[in-house]
Amino acid sequence: QVQLVESGGGLVQAGGSLRLSCAASRSTFSFLAIGWYRQAPGKQRELAATISSGGIPNYVDSVKGRFTISRDNAKNTVYLQMNSLKPEDTAVYYCYARETMGWGHRDYWGQGTQVTVAS
Repeated sequence: QVQLVESGGGLVQAGGSLRLSCAASRSTFSFLAIGWYRQAPGKQRELAATISSGGIPNYVDSVKGRFTISRDNAKNTVYLQMNSLKPEDTAVYYCYARETMGWGHRDYWGQGTQVTVAS
């Protein structure tokens, strides 16, 4: 089991920046992937950005060039630097981690942090 705790959400004007942090309760170095999903009001949860155990990032097209995901394995923490924010980035952002198990995989979720981008 692993607990994921997000921080860094808030209210920002369009064009501004925020950095989200997700601290894990134990090492996620060997996890298949860790990162961020988001869910806007009335919409399905979607992948925003993830990073693999090999350090390969994956972004939804709408955030490419604006968001950067990184991880600090020593701190068991993953970050999402969000620049040039747009009102359509408004959502609850959930930290996510996928651990490979002998029988398959197990997914973990944080409680979510609200990001609101005002126009």
